[in-house]
Amino acid sequence: MRIASIVTSEGPSVGIDDGDSVIDLRSLTPDQPADLRQLLQLGPEALADIALRARIAGTRLDPERIRFLPVIPNPHAVWCAALNYPTHVTEGNWERPSRPPLFLRVAGSLCGHLEPIVQPAVSQKLDYEGELAVVIGRRARHVPISEAHEVIAGYSCFNDASVRDWQRHTAQITSGKNFAETGAFGPWLTTVDDVPEIEDAELTTRLNGAVMQRTKIGEMIFGIPELVTYLSTISELLPGDVIVTGTPGGVGARQTPQVFMNPGDLVEVEIDRVGLLCNHIEREESLLR
Repeated sequence: MRIASIVTSEGPSVGIDDGDSVIDLRSLTPDQPADLRQLLQLGPEALADIALRARIAGTRLDPERIRFLPVIPNPHAVWCAALNYPTHVTEGNWERPSRPPLFLRVAGSLCGHLEPIVQPAVSQKLDYEGELAVVIGRRARHVPISEAHEVIAGYSCFNDASVRDWQRHTAQITSGKNFAETGAFGPWLTTVDDVPEIEDAELTTRLNGAVMQRTKIGEMIFGIPELVTYLSTISELLPGDVIVTGTPGGVGARQTPQVFMNPGDLVEVEIDRVGLLCNHIEREESLLR
């Protein structure tokens, strides 16, 4: 099942992918949560119930007539892994990490599928980073590696777009990772039962149709279970928490010559059986007029 946080003419809602259309869950139950984080907080049984409800007739919407929000519009936490693919470590001539390097993104840095990724007014060095996002489905603390998949609700596509010059201001990269509307997230939460072998899925990032990144999810240095275990040791994971698992080699800053995203560009992050995330680039000044 693939689920999204959406906005229709009647306001925020949750939608289910029905092929060529989207089922508005408000048409199935009057007390439907307004977004996916609220839905996940109801527990795993709520997802199972929705899957059953979606089999009956409901209001079907044209995907082109709705707005996609970030999959989790108001996350409690967005944990991001850095240097988690050998190809990215090699291209940057970094030392292979012995433990997961991490940083956090704030909710205001996120945007949805088909929404613009914003090139900030203070920089022209906006880089793409195609990644897999893991969404937590239940409260979890000190999770053993063998049980990590049991706390995951599903997966989504993520573009951890990075403002490279600001990222290099200090040894801490957070400033370049949190400009407004630079972290594209969506369009769907694809539930774990739809992609039981997520490690075999291929991730591809395209810029204006050209393939810039391609990897298998299973090539991570720290796999999904290791990240869940490590993070649940630091902090209790809550339903709707997001783990962005790192980018493979091929980022624009490591190309010769360098390749950055500019207004009018189309960037796509596609993960087998998970989804296709598409965003155009817009300059901040044009959005303020």
